[in-house]
Amino acid sequence: MFDASQPARPGVLHIVATPIGNLRDLSQHALDVLKTADIVAAEDTRTTQGLLNVHQIQAGKLTPLHDHNEEIAATRLIEALRSGQSVAYVSDAGTPGISDPGARLVNAVRTAGFEITPIPGPSAVATALSVAGIEGAWLFYGFLPAKPAARRKVLESLVAAPHALVFYEAPHRIEETIDDLYAVLGGERTLLFARELTKKFEQLHACTLADAPGWLAADDNHRRGEFVLVVGAPTTQLDESDVEARRVLEILLEELPLKQAAHLAARLTGARKNALYDLALTLKEEK
Repeated sequence: MFDASQPARPGVLHIVATPIGNLRDLSQHALDVLKTADIVAAEDTRTTQGLLNVHQIQAGKLTPLHDHNEEIAATRLIEALRSGQSVAYVSDAGTPGISDPGARLVNAVRTAGFEITPIPGPSAVATALSVAGIEGAWLFYGFLPAKPAARRKVLESLVAAPHALVFYEAPHRIEETIDDLYAVLGGERTLLFARELTKKFEQLHACTLADAPGWLAADDNHRRGEFVLVVGAPTTQLDESDVEARRVLEILLEELPLKQAAHLAARLTGARKNALYDLALTLKEEK
């Protein structure tokens, strides 16, 4: 009988994607590797042990590798690879290296000259995009900065991007992030809330950014769980002159009173004075 199993290979680092919610989403290939790897490195060994228990896997040595010890742990894993052992790495959920630890490990192992192989599977960004109805290009940012000023600065850098934008967000910051998306990107763009993907209380809700704060406020449950936010591309591209007017206004506001800055920016760029005055008020409130 043909044996289709693909066990872990000696001297190879296996990057293994694990379920983002529903534990039955673990692939057969991932099961084969986790069952046979000499070492399973994990972002959180307790979380991974729970996954292994569900699938009745008696794994090899379980060792932690997370944001705070990735470089040191990578050194130890390279020594294991050098001795001919097989290594698998999993993050808590989804695909390692995508808004999760794993990138530094991959770079260190590649630099050391060892083979790396991906074991594909669940990814929250791909799962959300599959039901977002987005056509064309998209940009995945991941988690926005936690501090409001830094978050708005990032969003301002994305205003002119001509494609859809994808973010991750945690429940305790979802309201302020939505408020900033609305304030910076405008209310006309579409938004898909993808909440608790593949879990019992999964919820998908499509609306405009203008309607998003109201939807969050309508039900406490709407603000619970982990979020993927898919913002549609702008329906009309931002004119280059508008981008330049905003840049000039921001510079003038650093040195001049608000009214004078708006007036001078209008003269320099040809943009409407009233629009620049309203924008100046918004920029001042954000500081």
